Amino acid sequence: MTRPDKGIWKCIFFIYIAAVLFCCFWHFNDFPKPPAIFLGIPVDKAVHFAMFFPFPFLAWLAFDRFTVKPWQSIVFVLISFLAGCLLAAFTEAGQSLTSYRNGDILDFTADVISLAVSSLIVLFIDIRKQEK
Repeated sequence: MTRPDKGIWKCIFFIYIAAVLFCCFWHFNDFPKPPAIFLGIPVDKAVHFAMFFPFPFLAWLAFDRFTVKPWQSIVFVLISFLAGCLLAAFTEAGQSLTSYRNGDILDFTADVISLAVSSLIVLFIDIRKQEK
């Protein structure tokens, strides 16, 4: 399976990271507050889950070049997962340093769960790619 030029995916990946940083650090005073809970799920945690879910997919599309064996896929996905966790930790630590946001361990937990789920999906896709 061939994908479009990696340069395009790298650009999209870095735009995505910039968008995550913007969403995490911008002061959203003028926006209406969403409901605290929707369908029994805290909206803030769902937003964090959704915000970090694309990270492993975009990393895979941007940087996967040499995974021809399952162990290489595992290493690549593990590195992508850890990089996403570092980004999540950075955003939560950075938010705790601002006067208008606060760092929350439960937000970080939602980020990590999202990264874990999407990383497993990417691992499955990459290993299936090798079988073909």
